[in-house]
Amino acid sequence: MSVEIGLFADTGDDSAGAPEAVTAGPAEALQLVFGSAEEFLHEQLLPTYVRDVDDRSAKWCMEWYFHPEAVSRVEALWRAWEHLRLDGATGISIWWRDHADHHMRILLDPQGPFYNCDRTAHRDPEHLEPKLAPDGWFPDVRVQ
Repeated sequence: MSVEIGLFADTGDDSAGAPEAVTAGPAEALQLVFGSAEEFLHEQLLPTYVRDVDDRSAKWCMEWYFHPEAVSRVEALWRAWEHLRLDGATGISIWWRDHADHHMRILLDPQGPFYNCDRTAHRDPEHLEPKLAPDGWFPDVRVQ
């Protein structure tokens, strides 16, 4: 029996122990469901992770791709989803608990990466401009 929950699929067969796609031979490459983090955001994440974004308790920027932290977090969510969707036993739960809930709480936080934006306008975030440490404090460990 196969059950689909969103784009996660539960084969219902836990007897094998490992997801079928993980045990595929080296010649068989795993196929991604989504071709990019943006496609994942539009097709899976935002349609299933629905919240009231009122700019007081939650914020989002319609031009989220101008925020490097947001891009990195959406990319992380997508890659984790693509990996965990293959686990028919607990993959969905792990993805929600450890990935979606964690990253979306930070992304939607009014003090998060979209703090300077509102629902209708993107405003470039202010970037920290730290000074470089004195020479020798952080030697390049790649050099021998």
